Amino acid sequence: MQTPEQPQIYLISPPSFDLPTFGDTLARVLDRHQIACVRLAMASPDETQIARAADHLREICHARDVALVIAAHFRMVERLGLDGCHLPDGARQVRDVRKALGPDAIIGAFCGASRHAGMTAGEAGADYIAFGPVRDSALGDGAVAGVEMFQWWSEMIELPVVAEGGFDVETLHDLAPYTDFLALGAEIWGTDSPADALDTLLAAI
Repeated sequence: MQTPEQPQIYLISPPSFDLPTFGDTLARVLDRHQIACVRLAMASPDETQIARAADHLREICHARDVALVIAAHFRMVERLGLDGCHLPDGARQVRDVRKALGPDAIIGAFCGASRHAGMTAGEAGADYIAFGPVRDSALGDGAVAGVEMFQWWSEMIELPVVAEGGFDVETLHDLAPYTDFLALGAEIWGTDSPADALDTLLAAI
């Protein structure tokens, strides 16, 4: 597989946010940078709140020809006019979600640091596989998806791969040659100017 010289950028929303404020911030980032996809990844279990956010962000993203996928809530995809979903539990639901959403929906699967889970999700019908975190983190089981994993995947597997979770400038630089997408979220949203923060990170690649 020939990985692009420069990976595409995939944005992950904060787990909670003020909708008008975040919508304006996201619009500014999308207007400055070429973004491939945005993931709505809210922690709230309130589907009404999630749907309201999805409606607002869909208008912002689709006006700029940017895909919007939702984390976990695949049953909301068609109703809300979204482009697909991101499944956080590897290959477990991929086959059933593909049947439910059809061939045109984007379905991604987060597979931690497991090559086997990634290959299984791909065989089940995922459009991309996400691995992470890319640096030591207190999250998850402590496993890290290192440069070697992405290098192996880019050489052996055709399915697009997403790197996410805990980027710094050095890690971005090291992973850029071996991944199709860099998924960024907390790395930029917590700054005074996310658009400027993304400029700084992209300078590393």
